[in-house]
Amino acid sequence: MRKKYLIFGQPIIEQDEINEILDSLNSSWLGTGPKVALFENDFKNYKKCKYAAAVNSGTAGLHLSLKVLNLQPEDEVIVPAMTFGATINAVIHSGAKPVLADIDPITLNIDPEDIERKISSKTKALLIVHFAGRPCNMDAIKTIAQKNRLKIIEDCAHAVEGEYNGQKTGTFGDLGCFSFYVTKNITTGEGGMVISSNKEFISRIRTLALHGLSRDAWKRFSDEGYKHYYVVEAGFKYNMMDLQAAIGIHQLKRIEDYWNRRNEIWNRYINELSNLPVGLPQPADSDIKHSYHLFTIRINKEDTGISRDDFLQELHKRNIGCGVHYLSIPEHPYYRQTYKWKPEDYPHAFKFGRETVSIPLSARLSDEDTNDVISAIREIIV
Repeated sequence: MRKKYLIFGQPIIEQDEINEILDSLNSSWLGTGPKVALFENDFKNYKKCKYAAAVNSGTAGLHLSLKVLNLQPEDEVIVPAMTFGATINAVIHSGAKPVLADIDPITLNIDPEDIERKISSKTKALLIVHFAGRPCNMDAIKTIAQKNRLKIIEDCAHAVEGEYNGQKTGTFGDLGCFSFYVTKNITTGEGGMVISSNKEFISRIRTLALHGLSRDAWKRFSDEGYKHYYVVEAGFKYNMMDLQAAIGIHQLKRIEDYWNRRNEIWNRYINELSNLPVGLPQPADSDIKHSYHLFTIRINKEDTGISRDDFLQELHKRNIGCGVHYLSIPEHPYYRQTYKWKPEDYPHAFKFGRETVSIPLSARLSDEDTNDVISAIREIIV
């Protein structure tokens, strides 16, 4: 058994990031400044999109993306029934009503057929999630959106490197949102980004992210001399700091190297766990680039002889960190009580949420770490 606990989702922080942070500290420019602008530009170029705005979390990006759609209280936004609470909460805080669609049991992404079943005269947008790094079926989703005149927001928190038919995730919809939380494929500790081909959307997001202040208000204390600012909208405190961007600009440079390492680990897991009675991720279609963010296995007690929750505890006893991504949304008391959602009405999300376990998948994992994860699973699933 491992002597040191293997923390789930550890990032790699290298010397370039440390030096860049020190440069910010020495310059005394810690808040939103030139490094945020550089990170935005680099990310925009990486995604091959027109406009990008950095924010302090992926959740902030989702919230602001919904806000710029000017949704009304009676408006509905369709979201997957299996996702992190932030996806649902962003819709709630935008003032609109979330409507759940079940997931596809193979891809684990939102099911386009169930999207169509959930569309009403009140539906205004689709908020789709590229779960675990696998891009959604964007051909089907775009066709549905165009036919029903719906906006698309892509939650790309798991899929920064993802591509569908050669096109990068986040560029299919009206807005694409990314997270750089500590467990994500590239990190700024906390942080996010919104991209769009719509200049007005991004301009308004910039304003809303910094208290609703007039454009470039962050420059008011620069060496260009003091500039007056004006509050033009009731905004939020969602801006990214230069200290965060200092990490991101170097993480982004290594994004393909990190992807290649996670791909290697992914393939090892597939090869060495395939003879066990556990559910493994389905192979990616040839027309997509999977981001390999989460490696999820399914623990069905009838097949494995152990419940999912007992399996989690056994991994913990062997010093292997893990996660659950995710319980279905109706399993959570707040959503069930507020919206009267029933887990059994979303059977694929319900079943997966009760069986799923995410095992460590990070570019930081050594071969020895990977061996320890595989050995622990083999010990438990006898």
